[in-house]
Amino acid sequence: MSDPLGTDATVVVIGASLAGLRAAEEIRHEGHTGPVIIVGDERHAPYDRPPLSKQLLAGTWDVERIHHHAPDRLDTLGLQFRLGQRAASLDAAARTVGFDDGQVLHYDGLVVATGARARRLPGTEGIPGVWALRTLDDCLGIRATLASTGEGARVVVIGAGFIGSEVAATCHGLGARVTMVEALATPLGRVLGVAMGEACTRLHRDHGVTVLTGVGVERLSSYPGAADPVVVHLLDGTSLDADLVVVGVGVEPSVDWLEDSGVTLEDGVVCDESLFAHDRVVAAGDVARWRHPSTGELARVEHWTNAAEGGAAAARNLLAGSAGSQPYDPIPFFWSDQYKTKIQMIGLPGPDDEVVVVGGSVEEGRLVALYRRADRLRAVLAFSQPRQLMSYRPLLAAGASFDEALELARS
Repeated sequence: MSDPLGTDATVVVIGASLAGLRAAEEIRHEGHTGPVIIVGDERHAPYDRPPLSKQLLAGTWDVERIHHHAPDRLDTLGLQFRLGQRAASLDAAARTVGFDDGQVLHYDGLVVATGARARRLPGTEGIPGVWALRTLDDCLGIRATLASTGEGARVVVIGAGFIGSEVAATCHGLGARVTMVEALATPLGRVLGVAMGEACTRLHRDHGVTVLTGVGVERLSSYPGAADPVVVHLLDGTSLDADLVVVGVGVEPSVDWLEDSGVTLEDGVVCDESLFAHDRVVAAGDVARWRHPSTGELARVEHWTNAAEGGAAAARNLLAGSAGSQPYDPIPFFWSDQYKTKIQMIGLPGPDDEVVVVGGSVEEGRLVALYRRADRLRAVLAFSQPRQLMSYRPLLAAGASFDEALELARS
């Protein structure tokens, strides 16, 4: 058990995105006066990622709008930023972090908030016109490619998860001809279940986007100077000509720098219920895999709200010490804007949960669906029904039965 950190202790935050920034803000909010150093491998000041696949990609927002704070607001927090510097190693026993430029930094308390990086398709590195979308630079590169091609650009999106779906919807709105390729028989089926995954697929097809399912990508080829910049070769023998290819096949936690560090790694940084990964080390955001107090299951949640709430919770617990820490027990929430539909979910669904639509319908494009596991309500999904969705939040917080959720739906 660790004691509380002294108010003059040095806190180092590795990761300058949402979870890291929220952790640093909370440390100051709690009255900590010692040095707070935020290290990020990007050269940009902390910015919001959700607009990258929507407003910023569409060009309706400028870059300044996605930054979390104006520079003068960050200055008032008294934070030390080291941007464009990549963590290379951690020695949790010695409480030091090593960096790719050879520098070593000592900490009294450490927040690991390195997030996740986009998975790449092998053999696609260096092919012009092929992008993944994870960073601001990725977004600006995709936007520039679209602009140079003009309206009617042929866009192939590989992967029909939420990022791929948002990119497809945004590109369609810009006048592109979009094809989505998904290896699974049902896009998002592992997340939302088959029925709701098919509902999301229908949304794209209803807007004129081609969705190819149950087929993987064999390879990509590029012929500089040719009329078709990129060709996507599918495993069924189909070839798709594209001006732009966006790969959205998921992310993986950024933990390579933590090998042999003393923390446990398994699909992220393994933490206890209070987000402690080691003595004086907490983790937050996409990289943290913690034991969820309500379910007892290890969970890693790639949602904006989890990064914001988890960053603040990890900071409070780091300052309090493990002996005085509080379990981190959020109700996960995420949203996705596609076309004119807002898809929202609260809770932690599983692919084998029973799904019951209790309001609206797939045909209407407006619905509320409840997820049942055993006799409990596990999650609620809504299409363009935000108020109805949030009425179930108290039930999820209370661990309500599924019958109680059905009763609310009927009221």
